[in-house]
Formats: sequence, structure tokens, C-alpha cells
Amino acid sequence: MRVAIAGAGAVGRSIARELITNGHQVLLIDKSPGAIKPERVPDAEWLLADSCELSSLEEARLDRCDVVIAATGDDKVNLVTSLLSKTEFAVPRTVARVNHPNNEWLFTEAWGVDVNVSTPRIMSALVEEAVTVGDLVRLFTFRQGNANLVELTLPSDSPYVGKPAGLIPFPENCALVTILRDGQVYTPDADQPVESGDELLFVVSADVEEELEKLLAPSLHGG
Repeated sequence: MRVAIAGAGAVGRSIARELITNGHQVLLIDKSPGAIKPERVPDAEWLLADSCELSSLEEARLDRCDVVIAATGDDKVNLVTSLLSKTEFAVPRTVARVNHPNNEWLFTEAWGVDVNVSTPRIMSALVEEAVTVGDLVRLFTFRQGNANLVELTLPSDSPYVGKPAGLIPFPENCALVTILRDGQVYTPDADQPVESGDELLFVVSADVEEELEKLLAPSLHGG
């Protein structure tokens, strides 16, 4: 997969390293000469250019990219980059960093954003996740499909503790994607049991989140 990342700061470089480790081709774009440091991510391609300029994105050959990540520290730049990527180059997937929570409402399909990642929201979600058992914690929203990535830590009194995931009657528009337990990642196949304290990650439609909470933690949610 070919990925272009607008913003070669600490966030962009960190994303690039992770993607390269996973076998993807990465192009880092930044308009600041001081940010162009190929020695920091030697396996990436680098381009000194303004991602808000159409000519720059043409030079970057965005039409050949599978994903564009707008990861600068400026929300305006991230929005414009996403919009140009989607409308001018038909990039299949755009991911945009939200720096200021008050701007989050702008990061929608109307601005070419498929997925927005709000750093403040994720940080607050991680705090909630650390202290909350039995409550859904929304990590981020997929704009396409009106679905959310959510986490729920299974309480000890859940009726499904010890039961295989395949026997849990999850609501429609809800998919269990990962089970985190003791620092390990488990594939949630039908025979995999869930245990007290498991962190369950779901992709779920917003309108069934409450139903999911009541199913897994009825004592906490009046189920």
C-alpha cells in the first residue's frame, strides 16, 4: 500500500515508521525545509512541498496513493489536504488529524475526510478506559458508515464471562474486532471465550451502543 503523509513532524514521522515496519510505501510531505530530515526515516520518500498546493500534490503523485494522512499541527492545512486528495485525486482513504476539539465538527466527508483522529479525544478516552469497567469508551468515529471504534472492559459480573464469543448475541451493526488480555491480542473467533477484565474492541453503529452496553454489563446499565 502506498501512503502519503502531510506533515513530517514528530507525529508524521512516527506514523511513517510504523507503516514502513508493516511493509507499506510511505511518502512524507512538508513545506518547511527544517522538517525534511530523511535520516530520521531513511526508508521513506521525502518531498519539500506545500500539501495545500495542487501542483505540489500532483508532484507527489497522489493519484497513485491508497491513503493520504493529513497529520500537520494546523487543522486548516489538514482539511484542505484531505479535500484536495479526495476531490482532485480520488484517493480511496483519507485520515485527518484534529488538533483542536472545537474544529472536530468540520472533519467530515464534506471536507473529504473519511476518518478523523482527535488527539484530545483519544487522550481523554484512554483516561476513561483506564478507570471505567462496563462502559463503552468511544475511541474515534468512522465518517463512512456512521460507525465508531469503541472499547468496553468486561466486568466480572457480566453474564458472558467464560463464554465463547460466538455464543454472544451481539446486536446488528456491531462487530467484535479484537480482544486484549494480559498484554496479548486475541482474534475473536467463534470459539474464543471472553474473560473478566478483557478489553473488547468493537466497530459499532452509534444507535446500538447502548444496547451493547446493556448486553455485556446489564448490572451497570439496567439490563
